[in-house]
Amino acid sequence: MYEDKLAIYAKNQRTASSPREVEAEALALGANKLKYCRDNWESKETKGLLSEALTFNQKLWTIFQASLGSKDNRLPKDLRLELLRLSAFVDKQIFTIMAFPSPEKLTPIININLDLAVGLRKKPPSVSAETLAGTSTGLPEMKI
Repeated sequence: MYEDKLAIYAKNQRTASSPREVEAEALALGANKLKYCRDNWESKETKGLLSEALTFNQKLWTIFQASLGSKDNRLPKDLRLELLRLSAFVDKQIFTIMAFPSPEKLTPIININLDLAVGLRKKPPSVSAETLAGTSTGLPEMKI
């Protein structure tokens, strides 16, 4: 019964959130999964959780890459290119961690995800609240 109420709340939360907020939440979730692994590196369960966290972040950044590379993306070209460079760094870091795991290698991805999440949650100064509520960074709605 409790899980049913929780599932209903989660569904309503997803449908009530703006696309920017969904993106910010996904980035924060990815960062938190990695942070848990980093902070509990010696735990027996970390190896499996690390694989899950890296896979989640890899899928998330693949979605970003696909959207950023799309001709329909409305972000300025320079910003898209910088975000694509950042995503290439994240990809490389994820593969490095997969090959040679160590907790300190998780920190750059954690910081990138959290910094972007904070930025997505801020209201751009030249955009009204009404406009901001219905827009996103141009990334598709994520279903991870």
